[in-house]
Amino acid sequence: MRKTVFIFSDGKLKRKQNTVFFETADGNKRYLPVQDIGEIMVFGEVVVNKRLLEFLATKEIILHFFNYYGYYIGSYYPREHLNSGYMILRQAEHYLEHDKRLVLARRFVSGAASNMIQVLKYYERRGKPIGEIRLALEELTGKITGCNDTDELMGFEGNMRNLYYKAFDVIVDNPLFAFEKRTRRPPGNHMNTLISFGNSILYTTILSEIYKTHLDPRIGFLHESNFRRFTLNLDIAEIFKPIIVDRTIFTLIGRNQLSEADFESEMGGILLKESGRKTFVTEMDRKLSATLVHQESGRKVSYRRLLRLELYKLQKHLMDEEPYSPYQAKW
Repeated sequence: MRKTVFIFSDGKLKRKQNTVFFETADGNKRYLPVQDIGEIMVFGEVVVNKRLLEFLATKEIILHFFNYYGYYIGSYYPREHLNSGYMILRQAEHYLEHDKRLVLARRFVSGAASNMIQVLKYYERRGKPIGEIRLALEELTGKITGCNDTDELMGFEGNMRNLYYKAFDVIVDNPLFAFEKRTRRPPGNHMNTLISFGNSILYTTILSEIYKTHLDPRIGFLHESNFRRFTLNLDIAEIFKPIIVDRTIFTLIGRNQLSEADFESEMGGILLKESGRKTFVTEMDRKLSATLVHQESGRKVSYRRLLRLELYKLQKHLMDEEPYSPYQAKW
């Protein structure tokens, strides 16, 4: 499995012979062996040129860009090397036919709910008094099948997640990271900043995994496929946010790896400084590289590989080979 490279410094990214070369604004140089790289996430002010982009395309390396505030702004997505007209037609069919789309949308929401519940169970077993929240969430989950369109499902999923978020303050028990309520662009407090940043990293990671399948990232099923560039990665991310992003957040706070010095007030909200971003992506990359026993194959796989396997399951569903069932954590 090829790894992710994160660039936080300003500088120039270019091809040098048969590898990628990064030179910072103050003259530091770093070689990036292309055989080890699957994607590059750029947070600094980085200059690239056509020669580099051509080289990255031949090596099937995706370049993701984030702005000064840590928000995802776009990708250099090389020409799809696994293009499949058949798969695009199957995706479109399942999107346009109400009942087929609803089946998938419900399963994405049920997968998200199941993994939120598992996260709560994990911390409940460790003495956190969140049983009432878990029970309420379990009761709410039973009503997913009663949602009859995707707009209703999106609202329902939002209600479930708001209920789930009520457990965060109990789990974390740290006034600096009090949740209060979900806020975005800009996040209103430290916890919301971490959630937004982590979700953004997960969205782009899944986008990279979609590139390695026959699926088209522009056609989602829970999220509306309109003028937004990509939506399928948002669908898949709903399932994995609790067990990848949220667990990363709880780990960082629990180990006191983040402090107020890693944040700054700007744009009327709270943002992560470079130090905080580096700490976060290091831990999240470690989480994505961690292995677990895959429930179906019995083999050890990384969480990053788990994302790809989820996409393969979706492909089989679209081709009527096997009904899609979302990944549900068991720990």
